[in-house]
Amino acid sequence: MFRVERMVVPGGTEAIVRGGRDLFPLLPAALHGVERIGVLGWGPQGRAQALNLRDSLDGTGIIVAVGLRPGSRSVEDAREQGFSEADGTLGDWLEVAAGADLVILLIADAALAAHHEEIFAVLKPGATIGLSHGFLLGHLKELGSTFPAGHPVIAVCPKGMGDSVRRLYRQGATVNGAGINASIAVHADPDGYGWDRALAWSIALGSPYTFATTLAAEYHSDIVGERAILLGAVHGLVEALYRHFRIEGADPVTAYERSTEAITGPIARTISDDGLAAVRAATGDEELFDRAYSAAYSPARDLVAEIYDEVADGTELRSVILAEQRLANRPMTEIGGSPMWSHSPEVHARRQTPDRSTPNGDDAGAVRVDAMTAGLFVGTMMAQVDEFAARGHAWSEIVNESVIEAVDSLLPYMHARDVAYMVDNCSRTARLGTRRWGPRFQAAYEQIALPHLARPADQTLIKTFLDNPAHQALAAAAELRPSVDISV
Repeated sequence: MFRVERMVVPGGTEAIVRGGRDLFPLLPAALHGVERIGVLGWGPQGRAQALNLRDSLDGTGIIVAVGLRPGSRSVEDAREQGFSEADGTLGDWLEVAAGADLVILLIADAALAAHHEEIFAVLKPGATIGLSHGFLLGHLKELGSTFPAGHPVIAVCPKGMGDSVRRLYRQGATVNGAGINASIAVHADPDGYGWDRALAWSIALGSPYTFATTLAAEYHSDIVGERAILLGAVHGLVEALYRHFRIEGADPVTAYERSTEAITGPIARTISDDGLAAVRAATGDEELFDRAYSAAYSPARDLVAEIYDEVADGTELRSVILAEQRLANRPMTEIGGSPMWSHSPEVHARRQTPDRSTPNGDDAGAVRVDAMTAGLFVGTMMAQVDEFAARGHAWSEIVNESVIEAVDSLLPYMHARDVAYMVDNCSRTARLGTRRWGPRFQAAYEQIALPHLARPADQTLIKTFLDNPAHQALAAAAELRPSVDISV
């Protein structure tokens, strides 16, 4: 149903499909008999996807309904967004699942692990099971189980948080194709329409470009990324840097600006606009950047590899489910009590808009691309890129999970609110992983990377960075990026 293009990447090409609102008229046919879509859950992804699907399918006759568990606190917000029990677009999750031709499972991972059998039991014969994360596949493998026979199983996985999925979709009303990239997977395809349905779902969410993966590769890269460069490593790095700058004598606001503000602001923008290598030039101190990069890369790579192993063998998934059981009757504590976060309001109040053409900023008071912070951050990001490449992931998945999702979705959100707020308000799976691995990254920076800053840069490692094929892959993906400002 949709035109497949070949994107040139290191070592060959990858198949991708461009999105755009001009493709919306094709959606009903591409969904192949889907007359009713049930979205189970109203977390950030559930809310965003239900609203985007409803808007994209408006006038087609295809109904989008939201299913919530009994007693859900989200029912009032769903009603305020126009979903209603009266017209059958809002109801009990099992009833919505039973009536849908495409059932999109967007409840929390631990809840899905606990209740998937109840959902599977009520599905219509041949109904398509839709996922936006491969966690359930990993859990089923742990149980020695599988998805029910006779049901297509597809996945559409936006490479950004739900807030970005909705916000950038709405920008697409004026900029065709604005949105968040997505990967798709077809895990079971008994009727042969899995790819069309997955692409239709992705395009309806507003994805500028869609690339193929497998459900196993998706959850490996997604869960590792959350615990590494997307959340865990960022949290560990800014905490370590803040303490480092304070020990060196910086006042609290300056320490915050050189750590958190530098990463979520000018460093993220430079990568988003001009690529990873551009950060090195933007610092004005390539020698310090190189030393910091060299100090961070190896300890970060070791941690990313350890996380990957624990995701692949099921250890990390089990830890999430066990943690959910422990926390069933008590709230998870917040990490925002660390002293550095009390200075966030003052730092935000001091902001001035730097000249976009000069990432260092020309305005007085603008936060600069700090060379040391940039070297540590980019070294960590490249450690994840290289580990994913060594594990055999496709280039689209590597650059989206390691770079684009960070700089076009999560870091802008952190810039608007702060890293601690993001960690305390992300999905339960991501939050649990960040709380587990963030301190490990912090210790690695404090005990290994920062003490080694005085050492000469590893010139072989720097040359490998500058020559890394990831730059080519990122540039190819960036050409498909919509021409919108992704900041919050």
